[in-house]
Amino acid sequence: MDKEKTKKILVLTADAGFGHRSAATAVAEALDEVYSSECHVEVVNALDDRRAPALLRDAQTDYDRIVREMPDLYKLPYKLTDAPIPTTILESAFTVMLYQVIKDLIKRYRPNAIVSTYPLYLPAIQAVQQVRGWSIPWLTVVTDLATVHRLWFNSGTDLCLVPTQPVQHLALEAGLPAAKIAITGIPIHPKFIRETRSPVEIRNALGWHPEMPTVLIVGSKRVKNLEGVIDILNHSGLSMQKVIVTGGDDELYERLQHEERHGVTHLYNFVKNMPDMMHAADCIVCKAGGLTVTEALACGLPLMLIDVTPGQEEGNADYVVSNGAGERTASAVDALKGLYHWLDDGQKLLKERSAAARRVGTPRSAYTVAELAWNAANAEPDKTRKLFPMRPHFQELLQRFGISDSASAEDAVS
Repeated sequence: MDKEKTKKILVLTADAGFGHRSAATAVAEALDEVYSSECHVEVVNALDDRRAPALLRDAQTDYDRIVREMPDLYKLPYKLTDAPIPTTILESAFTVMLYQVIKDLIKRYRPNAIVSTYPLYLPAIQAVQQVRGWSIPWLTVVTDLATVHRLWFNSGTDLCLVPTQPVQHLALEAGLPAAKIAITGIPIHPKFIRETRSPVEIRNALGWHPEMPTVLIVGSKRVKNLEGVIDILNHSGLSMQKVIVTGGDDELYERLQHEERHGVTHLYNFVKNMPDMMHAADCIVCKAGGLTVTEALACGLPLMLIDVTPGQEEGNADYVVSNGAGERTASAVDALKGLYHWLDDGQKLLKERSAAARRVGTPRSAYTVAELAWNAANAEPDKTRKLFPMRPHFQELLQRFGISDSASAEDAVS
């Protein structure tokens, strides 16, 4: 690899939930696959830096607990801050909190392009670029399907990559020009499209019944109602093969191991072959998380949504239901009724839901984002960014909080 000609792309992410990291990894994998001899990719969680505020670092590890135990508490600030004035206040706060971390990451990696899959970094990226006069192309990858906080739509980004048309409309309403918005889908790992075997072939390889209707039931510690749904399906008598993945919930996995199972059932805890399982299943019972929903749609897998976290997941659920790709249930009994109707009448409704899922799925999303990132890394620098009129605002903000910074020739990165 010629280091002088190699393009460097910095992918910034975080570990609050699964979606941000997963999208970042998917983009990096696609870049490596397509441009491996010409591109060097670094995936970095900026919150791993000890200078990042403990409030933000700890929010990553507390995310699961808050979502599971206090969903309304999670929803309240999300709703209250999703407006122009509160968003501006948040942007100023995140600029101050993350400026030095983001600046030093850019100086360290000297990227030809930046991709961010986490919204809290965006104000600091904008401030660093403008205060220091840098002009590094910067792409934002939005990781929610429909309900999206205004923080995602930062005016400084070169390109905001949104998953769906509803999010495109939100970006336009937030003031982003149409030329800065592209609909790409949420990036999912390329291994989802590398799987070309038939469902029967995959089921045989997994040791499942090759012909029986197969319901994939996916959970984690975040998923409420999962155990009740599993119990009612276990005693339903429906002719189906149940594949249960507890997703790292060790306590639930242990309990299910000791319960009597009826019908054909396969039990797993944490798995690394979810693409195989999704391609082998006929439908999925799960939470309305952006990552799982996006992967299921890419596989043409109808979704029976048994749990929805207030906030962005409500939009995910509405997107699935409004496009005919699944149903949202209020109880275990509703989930059972839904599956019964899907499997009845020669699986007519199930096939309709599957076709709808394929219609809105974006299995090649990671490659689309990778191509845009690659093009950005190869573009001529936009020198006009140095003259952006809000630059004095950022300098004043940083000085107010004792952050002294100015551009110098030796610090130039592009």
